[in-house]
Amino acid sequence: MYKIYNRRYTGSKTKLIDWIFEIINKNCNGKSFVDIFSGTGVVSYYASKNGYEDITLNDLLYSSVVIYNAFFGSEEIDILKLEKIIVELEDLSKLAKPNYFSKNFGGKYFEEENARRIGYIRQSIQLQKNINNREKDVLIASLVYSMDKLANTVGHYDAFFKNMKNTRQFEYKMIDIENFDSKFNIFREDANKLIKNISGDILYIDPPYNSRQYNRFYHVIENLVEWKKPKLFGTALKPKDNSNSSEYCKVKAPEVFANLIENSNFKYIVVSYNNTYNSKSKSSKNKITLEQIEETLNKKGSTKIYTKNHPHFNAGNTDFDNHMELLFVTKVGEKFEDN
Repeated sequence: MYKIYNRRYTGSKTKLIDWIFEIINKNCNGKSFVDIFSGTGVVSYYASKNGYEDITLNDLLYSSVVIYNAFFGSEEIDILKLEKIIVELEDLSKLAKPNYFSKNFGGKYFEEENARRIGYIRQSIQLQKNINNREKDVLIASLVYSMDKLANTVGHYDAFFKNMKNTRQFEYKMIDIENFDSKFNIFREDANKLIKNISGDILYIDPPYNSRQYNRFYHVIENLVEWKKPKLFGTALKPKDNSNSSEYCKVKAPEVFANLIENSNFKYIVVSYNNTYNSKSKSSKNKITLEQIEETLNKKGSTKIYTKNHPHFNAGNTDFDNHMELLFVTKVGEKFEDN
């Protein structure tokens, strides 16, 4: 079974999570936790493990919200029924014929047979009867996690290797559904709009900072999950629609970030950041500088900055030395006591 952190995902905080919560638990008090750019959902998962009772997840990607509902949704599910469906589809997919997914992505992002099986299973999920919304999302999320490590890529879908490097056989397995004591609230909204309608104790912010749009980075997964079968273009086979792009990847990012902080109503604000603003690659270079973040947060309250050496994501063409992860912790309207 797959845990929520068993994905390859640019900017994932899985390897930093213990450090992040050590700092949060040392400096912040409260029971509610808002993860307003949730990504993989890993931070929210560990927020629950750290005792936060009310947790909010939000992301612009359609696939992310489906995965959140699969792991954290409140709707009752029949795990034995889902396991049976997965076993049946795993077996039937071995005889799959060419389909939308294999015709577009077979021999490119995935080995041909694996692509046929992935497409067959996704279409079969769409036709399933007697399953509720969360059960459908569990089947889809399980498919995403099962295919993730088979992708012929460096970990995202902006491009694929010219020579097929990953030829492991596809195996459809279920995600690990756990019981949580926390209450989860799930949104798919623009963070700067959502912030005006929520409040709480801790606001955790980990936005995209560079020009790489996640809806384009993970377009294959978005396509599979949404399953509208759009026409695709270019070498990378992306759809034309770019409606859910983030303003944090554009030149206006500092202004948009300042607006988010100004409209926030929380006791503490925690911001994850990395220092790739000095990167030689234009696409890797951050749109918001460390100084801009610090200046914006200082207007809201007293801010501490923590740093940790951490290897950065590398697609194979960007050199960057002395990469560091930074964590800003702001106590809104007050000063920190010495600790």
